[in-house]
Amino acid sequence: MAELNLSPNLTEPDEFYAALIESHTGLTEEESMAQNARLILLLANHIGDCDTLKQAITLARAQADEGS
Repeated sequence: MAELNLSPNLTEPDEFYAALIESHTGLTEEESMAQNARLILLLANHIGDCDTLKQAITLARAQADEGS
């Protein structure tokens, strides 16, 4: 099983964040949610390992439950 990498790993985090925000410009809330879903599925396909993806889902949900 691949282990989820939680260490900072983005080479250009600010550039990525700006591109992510820009990709939502002009979208309705519904379109924005669909955009996020498509991005998640594309990145999940790139990662490819179901156990790693489940770890990410579990961590994201735990943080949501904590209000983070």
